Amino acid sequence: MHQPVISATGVFTPTEIITNDELVVAFNAYADLYNEKNAEAIASGELTAKDHSSSEFITKASGIEQRYVLNKSGVLDPNIMHPVLRERGDDEQSQMAEMAVTAAQVALEKAGIDAADVDLILVAASNFERAYPAIAVEVQALLGASGFGYDMNVACSSATFGIQSAADMIRAGSVRKALVINPEICSAHLEWRDRDCHFIFGDVATATLLERKEDVKGAHFDILSSKCATQFSNNIRNNNGFLRRTRAGHMDDRRDMQFMQNGRAVFKEVLPLVSKHILDQLAEAGLASSDLTRLWLHQANKTMNDFIGRKVMGRDPEAQEQPNILQDYANTSSAGSIIAFSKFSDDLKAGDKGVICSFGAGYSVGSIIVERVE
Repeated sequence: MHQPVISATGVFTPTEIITNDELVVAFNAYADLYNEKNAEAIASGELTAKDHSSSEFITKASGIEQRYVLNKSGVLDPNIMHPVLRERGDDEQSQMAEMAVTAAQVALEKAGIDAADVDLILVAASNFERAYPAIAVEVQALLGASGFGYDMNVACSSATFGIQSAADMIRAGSVRKALVINPEICSAHLEWRDRDCHFIFGDVATATLLERKEDVKGAHFDILSSKCATQFSNNIRNNNGFLRRTRAGHMDDRRDMQFMQNGRAVFKEVLPLVSKHILDQLAEAGLASSDLTRLWLHQANKTMNDFIGRKVMGRDPEAQEQPNILQDYANTSSAGSIIAFSKFSDDLKAGDKGVICSFGAGYSVGSIIVERVE
């Protein structure tokens, strides 16, 4: 059996930013257009008027202050309200692969590894721009990696589930080096016209390089334990699958073809599930909460993370113990906890331990206990 380690991470961040204030101006303009267009139906009670949003509402509900996106102009156009991304030809690299390669190259450069030495490419994300061929196989070709690649979708838990899969293959000896990459174009599956969720997501890509411990020369993180769990729920759902084309009607107007969530139910059901998951994993590993230096939690909502942090640590965590990147990146689905880990892990000392945890639709929960090694 081989010891798997995380030797490097990489993050690709889009250049375009949408602040809460900008988003609110666009949404409120859209709401006014909608209400004016449907004035008679609203007056008769057939439709409900759309309320305005506000920056105060967004910050209080989520802790988000801005988000990075691949296309800002389309989202902020009251007549469009979604990103406008050029459709690429079959002979061009896909949008997801381009993001993935950029993040992967950052991780490889940090570790001083040649892409040809990587024998597993695992692309794990909440949504994919095509069914096949796999984005991971395209990334493998673009990087010049060896071995094999495949895609994985476990919604917001895709990164941690991918890390466990890669770590298990390293333990078993079937691969030596693996890249788990999370290109998330969340802006494309968010319903920007829904006040309850129009502020939630942003775009990003992350990459995590895993290796056998004997191959690593510099500082790294031993993977001490990985634990995944799923429990079916409809409270977070997106129905935009290939069966969409077999149904009658105007598909583009169906609200359930974009991100949907029953927020109250998610809070009530996911928070105890995640807290217990982490505490059980610590107990199974012979560790206590006091052994943890840091929690890198899924970046979905600040209130959720604060609750989980208190439950796991048995107290209010200090800011450095539970870093947030939510205010800058918004919810980036599977990539969120990896962004937090990438940006807030270099300061740890040898022997310091932490938990990378993500959770989301499914429900799904994945957590990885790591230890810093110099």
